[in-house]
Amino acid sequence: MKIIALSDTHLTRGKIPPTFKALLDDCDIIAHAGDFTTMECYQAFADTGKLKAVHGNSDDSELKELLPEKLVFNADGVKIGLVHEGALSIMDTTPLRYLALEMGVDVLIFGHIHRPLVETSDVILICPGSPTNPRMSDPSIVEINVDNGKISAEIVEIEGHSCGFIDFSRKLEGMK
Repeated sequence: MKIIALSDTHLTRGKIPPTFKALLDDCDIIAHAGDFTTMECYQAFADTGKLKAVHGNSDDSELKELLPEKLVFNADGVKIGLVHEGALSIMDTTPLRYLALEMGVDVLIFGHIHRPLVETSDVILICPGSPTNPRMSDPSIVEINVDNGKISAEIVEIEGHSCGFIDFSRKLEGMK
């Protein structure tokens, strides 16, 4: 089973960008960890028939009423949790690990920090970053494969605008 995890799309129009639409077409589940921003954006993902989602802090009030703050779903025998916030820092994921344990999940997908992370301990913590508005990273999503209870997760960089700091640091590198 292939799951595409994403978050922080922050789209205002109801159209999935072509830079990652093919990845969504080729998966079984789309796990969105919030911050669609508008109902039109949410609807574009929901129309795929594959969406599992929670609301984020930047979502409009209509989405906050429609979508839960936390969600747990099963994928081929693996319990996956979905939240938007939970990390104040990418450097300290301890609160997220405890949240995953509280939720009783094997994998916790979260958003909000706009920077990708896959961390494995007794649980797997995944932040897909942002495909449209990354921070300190390139645009990304995470591809999760579940096969007979075994989980693999890979950060997939996609085409798009990188964080301004990343662009600046690459220009500095080129000057050497």
